[in-house]
Amino acid sequence: MKRRSFIRKSTTALAATSVLSSFPGTAYASSRILGSNDRVRIGAIGVNGMGMSDLKSFLKMEGVECVAICDVDRTVLEKQAAEATAIQGKAPKLYSDYRKLLEHKDLDAVIIGTPDHWHCMPMVHACQAGLDVYVEKPIANSIEEIDLMIAVQKKYGSVVQVGQWQRSDPHWQNAVDFVHSGKLGKIRTVKSWVYLDWKFRLPVEPDGPVPEGVDYDFWLGPAPKRPFNINRFHFNFRWYWDYAGGLMTDWGVHLLDYALYGMNQYVPKSVMSSGGKYAFPEDARQTPDTQYAIYEFDNIGLIWESTLGIGLGNYGRAHGVAFVGENGTLVVDRQGWEVIAEKPGGTPRMESVPLVEKSGASGLDLHVKNFLDCMKTRETPKASIEIGGHIARVAQLGNIALRTGRKIFWDGEKGEIVGDPEASKLTRSNYRSPWVLPSL
Repeated sequence: MKRRSFIRKSTTALAATSVLSSFPGTAYASSRILGSNDRVRIGAIGVNGMGMSDLKSFLKMEGVECVAICDVDRTVLEKQAAEATAIQGKAPKLYSDYRKLLEHKDLDAVIIGTPDHWHCMPMVHACQAGLDVYVEKPIANSIEEIDLMIAVQKKYGSVVQVGQWQRSDPHWQNAVDFVHSGKLGKIRTVKSWVYLDWKFRLPVEPDGPVPEGVDYDFWLGPAPKRPFNINRFHFNFRWYWDYAGGLMTDWGVHLLDYALYGMNQYVPKSVMSSGGKYAFPEDARQTPDTQYAIYEFDNIGLIWESTLGIGLGNYGRAHGVAFVGENGTLVVDRQGWEVIAEKPGGTPRMESVPLVEKSGASGLDLHVKNFLDCMKTRETPKASIEIGGHIARVAQLGNIALRTGRKIFWDGEKGEIVGDPEASKLTRSNYRSPWVLPSL
């Protein structure tokens, strides 16, 4: 298909958008991205969770219209379509098959908010249809899918933004700038963690009938055929290997992203991981409720921790990233960042920095704005497919080390696990017929 006329560079549009550098508070009145003559027509694929949050953020921006919504759950589809209609004053067309949505006339971009195992195919097909893509994190559920998605974006030139919205949140960037300043001294260890005190036991439920209005076979898609179970559906899909990778690929891609960004290293040499269902051994989850992973890079180590049911993590924070340097430690989370000075013998090696709190517009809104700007300019967005690929790959390797119970060695140049055929199998996708992994 021909590229949409919208994506052509326009110096006039670029000049207009250059003055819209930030959101002025919560009204967004002066932050409209596109002029009245440039409509951006988007479709949303998968709108039960973050897909709908993403869509509502898009609809805050002037010039954006949701023309189509797709979901395999009819109840969800109609509910979210009604909300979108109330926001924009115009009803989108409804679809249950994303392939039909991609044929919608005059579509410019799509949001992919499906479960992880349903990210690859819609993104690849959207790029092949000449569309730009905002795809939720993690970009895929296997390293093979990750590599394919990166290659597809390069071939077709679509602007692809991964939903790692912390990349657009200024206080995270400011924290990394401080790390890169060298003031912390040599950084020896980086820690990333999430402790979720709002997630507890997932009670075991029997298999049951498919809810009315749900195309369950399509929801399974390339995943193995299984009876319907409410625990595997909607939000809880993330606790099952068929569809996702637990906390490691859920919160991990957000936090590991900034750990790697601060380290300025993205390709580990090895990883080992341990953990299990320590908190809730009898619940319904497959993925661990407690996990630890250690990644080895050149002259620096990265530690990941996650657990459910408790909220007091490192430095008293439920989640965060810590850069442990010789002079001090910088700690950052979604509330802000601070620097804690080393004080050997009571003498500080550097000046501490009290908490610098997050302020301004939401990171998600800024992330959407960045994507729309890049649709105009054809520049690389803040969370490019390459960035999303690096982080998703690191998270996948951590889970592979956990599932095999072995230390995994990674050849970054070849993009493969070294000397472990069993572990290498876990990097690949096994699509259920008739679904097949897309090709270039």
